[in-house]
Amino acid sequence: MAGRVCGSPLGLSSVLLAPVLVLAVLLAPPALGRGGRGNGDWDAAAQLPPLPPREDAARVARFVAHICDWGALATLSTVPAVRGRPFANVFSLSDGPPGAGSGVPYFYLSPLQLSVGDLQDNPYATLTMSLAQTDFCRKHGYDPQSPLCAHIMLSGSVAKVNETETDFAKHALFVRHPEMKTWPSDHNWFFAKLNITNIWVLDYYGGAKIVTPEEYFKVTFQ
Repeated sequence: MAGRVCGSPLGLSSVLLAPVLVLAVLLAPPALGRGGRGNGDWDAAAQLPPLPPREDAARVARFVAHICDWGALATLSTVPAVRGRPFANVFSLSDGPPGAGSGVPYFYLSPLQLSVGDLQDNPYATLTMSLAQTDFCRKHGYDPQSPLCAHIMLSGSVAKVNETETDFAKHALFVRHPEMKTWPSDHNWFFAKLNITNIWVLDYYGGAKIVTPEEYFKVTFQ
């Protein structure tokens, strides 16, 4: 990658991507499940906090970013068959422990992942998260494509976190995705984040709302 964190090179280009066939070994041990009640699992209707007022787009964006624990990350592909074309992949993520979201999406990545190969060549990406992955839209009868089933699009660059953020990123991810602790160490996992530059919120009719990063991070969300 060409991205930098706090002025330092990302430092991933030195790690050679394994052949695509090696991806077959990425299958993790049997799933240990998500965090469970009080530990990252927001699917239970009784636990899902209420959606903020839709007119407060920045707060809705922070809500979705905090409630969702996975999303689709779109990159520009380096795979020969689709080189230069959009390529989307699902990633587990977390912006912080339940009730203590930072707004910053953190990831646990491996150089063996196709999208990480893309990011090494071009760190820019767009992340989409939707309340369709929670009980919210099912409960209200909203189709995942309906604007009422709130989703957000965060664009920016993905970068490896620096040493001062590693502990927070690790705790944020492992509390919601405890299976990560058991993933094979020889895959060279590392913590990364999306440095957000642009935000769109689609939570009602009339088109997407634009939220600035300043507005987004100004929100105090609990």
